[in-house]
Amino acid sequence: MGAVVSCIRSLCQTIGACIMAVINGIAGVLQAIISAIASFFGIIVSCLTCGRSGRRRGGVRTSHV
Repeated sequence: MGAVVSCIRSLCQTIGACIMAVINGIAGVLQAIISAIASFFGIIVSCLTCGRSGRRRGGVRTSHV
């Protein structure tokens, strides 16, 4: 009887692990899609503002006299 319970228990654990793997895969795909959309909007904003929004280009400004 103990073997049957152990077999059923391991079967339930395996099914649970499989379902969690599928859910984690779906979450990863959704995260990649959302990240791509955010990057796309970042590119559009950068293009519309000529690359001046929130980003400073390095370098020391000197005046030539």
